[in-house]
This record gives sequence, C-alpha cells and structure tokens, in this order.
Amino acid sequence: MGLGFAVGVFGVLILAHAAYSTIQYRALLKIMEEEFSGPPMTVLAEVLLGLGLCMWAGLTVPGKFLSIHPDSEENRDSFFTSRCRFHDL
Repeated sequence: MGLGFAVGVFGVLILAHAAYSTIQYRALLKIMEEEFSGPPMTVLAEVLLGLGLCMWAGLTVPGKFLSIHPDSEENRDSFFTSRCRFHDL
C-alpha cells in the first residue's frame, strides 16, 4: 500500500464527489424549474482530475510491465525450461 494506492483511492473519492455534486446540482435545477444543460465546470474539472489520478494509479500500482514476446529475455525462465526435458526421462 504505497503512494500509488493512496493516489488511486483519492482519485476514486474525487470521482464520487463529482457524482454527488452533479446529483445535487440536478436536484437544485428541479427545484428552480430550470433545464439541465450539463454539469458545472467545477464538476468537469473534478472528473478530469479524478480520472487522471485513477489512471496514474492504475499504471503504477501493478508494478513493472513484462514483455509478451516469446523470444524476450524476460521470458527465458518458464515452466518448461526449469523442468526436466521430456526426452531426458
């Protein structure tokens, strides 16, 4: 639970606050009998900030990306190379 995880949780909280603010704004517009044309700019800024933080956390929390190429040096140690060869038995 490092910094990336905390940033991800903070991003989710910001997104939840943006959703709650939009619901409150729509309720206020219903009371004032006005048409909903879109959320306020502060809510859009919160959504973009929360999205950016969640994306950053999603890329940093899992760790190092591994190569998917079969001939990569990172894939040399696999199940088949660490066991005995079938024909050696």
